[in-house]
Amino acid sequence: MSFGRCDSKEVHMYCDASEHAIAAVGYLLAKRKDQEELGFVLGKAKVAPSHGHTIPRLELCAAVLSTEIAQYISEQLDIDLSKFWFYSDSKVVLGYISNQSRRFYTYVSNRVARIRQITSPEQWKYVFTNNNPADVATRAIHVSDLKNSMWLKGPPYILTGEDSSEENLYDLQNPDSDKEVRPLVTCLKISHASSNLSLGSQRFSEFLDWKKLIETIARLRHVAQSFNGQGPCTGWHSCKLTKSVSSYKEAERVIIKVIQREAYQEEIYSLQEKNVVPMNSSLRKLDPYMDLDGVLRVGGRLNKGELCQDDKNPIIIPSRHHVAKLVVEFYHRKSRHQGRHITGGAVRSAGFWIVGGKRLISSMLYNCVICRKLRRDVEHQKMADLPLDRTQPSPPFTYVGLDTFGPWNIVSRRTRGGVTNSKRWAILFTCLTTRGVHIEVVEEMSASSFINAYRRFVVLRGPVKQIRSDRGTNFVGSTNDLNINTINIEDGPVKSVLHENGTTWIFNPPHSSHMGGVWERLIGVARRILDSMLLENSMNKGHLTHDVLVTFLAEVSAIMNSRPLTTLSTDPDDPYPLSPSLLITQKPDVLVSSLDAVFDCKDMYRSQWKRVRHLADIFWSKWKAQYLQSLQERRKWQKDQRHISVGDVVLMVDKQAPRIQWPMGKSCENLSKC
Repeated sequence: MSFGRCDSKEVHMYCDASEHAIAAVGYLLAKRKDQEELGFVLGKAKVAPSHGHTIPRLELCAAVLSTEIAQYISEQLDIDLSKFWFYSDSKVVLGYISNQSRRFYTYVSNRVARIRQITSPEQWKYVFTNNNPADVATRAIHVSDLKNSMWLKGPPYILTGEDSSEENLYDLQNPDSDKEVRPLVTCLKISHASSNLSLGSQRFSEFLDWKKLIETIARLRHVAQSFNGQGPCTGWHSCKLTKSVSSYKEAERVIIKVIQREAYQEEIYSLQEKNVVPMNSSLRKLDPYMDLDGVLRVGGRLNKGELCQDDKNPIIIPSRHHVAKLVVEFYHRKSRHQGRHITGGAVRSAGFWIVGGKRLISSMLYNCVICRKLRRDVEHQKMADLPLDRTQPSPPFTYVGLDTFGPWNIVSRRTRGGVTNSKRWAILFTCLTTRGVHIEVVEEMSASSFINAYRRFVVLRGPVKQIRSDRGTNFVGSTNDLNINTINIEDGPVKSVLHENGTTWIFNPPHSSHMGGVWERLIGVARRILDSMLLENSMNKGHLTHDVLVTFLAEVSAIMNSRPLTTLSTDPDDPYPLSPSLLITQKPDVLVSSLDAVFDCKDMYRSQWKRVRHLADIFWSKWKAQYLQSLQERRKWQKDQRHISVGDVVLMVDKQAPRIQWPMGKSCENLSKC
């Protein structure tokens, strides 16, 4: 197509820069009816400066280069500059060119002025980097690839009509953090209406410390006095004269007066004019008055007491103001993060009366991180439902929970010089269904001793289907020797398939003693009974032997198995109290009269079978009607709590260390991200 026969001609200029080079290239787009042709006109590339230039500066230099090439093409081809379109893949540079409100430093300002002298911001558009042909010249390219590159052929989307560029007239990307943009200087005009209202409290919310606020106000007052010629200093300065008790007291008085006149404007006006507080005022019970300095104080009933003014007439502060929070936080830290009463007493002793201070102090203590570390309750979740082995009727000691307790010092051998002492421990087996107890004595806390005790227990009480316990080392170590399958609560999956008539051992998670409350409570009962026996038999003086200890623990088991599981009934037709021994031994303390009748041999056999079945039926019927229903209530942990989420900062409870030494942790999705 002939250049002179074109209906319209446009020139598209592209610019780009990198750390190594800056480049600009122009293409002529000729249009005639439905025919369009794109041709390479002129392109330039320069080596980028070695140092001292950022990428936005280099992109700006590339934009200047594109305008210079456009001016040259316009002169040679006689095409008006309004027919030129400019493209850059730097939104920062487009923001510089389109800016109308901010000022730049000299380097950027001169180049932006050069660009806008030739072009207008409406002619600049954004182009993606992969559609920018000038990007080819800013990086290395092989000679064989140059012939088919976009640098010579131009961007294909111009001919296809698929314009990938975005709207022009970009705003500055980050004007406050951009080093090339001059910071805004704001001039404020202050109108002095009244000396009492010359200082507003809206800036007080920017302070996080009461002492820092007082120091700042003291310094501002000193500077203001220096400009008025009221002090030895002149102009803006910083000196030690502001750091004095009198200066701080005066600054504190200024702060209090400002917030009082904002919060209690109606009360102050009424006191000044009528010397009385309005009837609907929240301060009426305090009988407030204004002292000689114009500060609102509590009138109260202690005016005749021989106390200082701050004790008799404390300064009134509204609790909803930010200054009240600063005061409470300051004296809370000063009292070493004590409770509400001590913190409130410290505030009151300092001469401040915070209206509604109890609620404010409670809120501040609730949000105090250090107080949470020292006194916040341990997190807990709603109490879970009982497991199946606690609610399913089954033979005694089919589902068992166990734990070890002790030790006791016993006399193992007598010698000429005295006696040789050793220690003994006890293992408590409790039936999770009937709450029966079986106690075995062991000589040491080892897996071997436990295995022997467990074998004795199984021989006497029969096979066990499931065992629950904590993660004691002697328990974990004995499971392999006993060929017992284990379920690890932490990992979840069952390690092996249960053998026929085998036993499953479930370990509670670490640091979860509350999950073993079934046996932990019974251990406490056993200890109290045994201590009473030792005291009555004078065995606490070092004369306890192994045989005596075994006998005592057997008696403890008998006493615990005869304990009622529910409240005793006053019904004369219900003589049997529900106790574990009712099912384990099937020998209640009182038998019904029908069981004492004389039977022949055949009837005696039948009667004996009926007696056993009758006692078992009595136990399970009472167990379901009385004991099982007593487990229905949740005595504590009655609300659903928020689960610990990823990113929460927590304190890890360590019962072996003081609370102030508990380690801090962060909840992670998995251990690899911690």
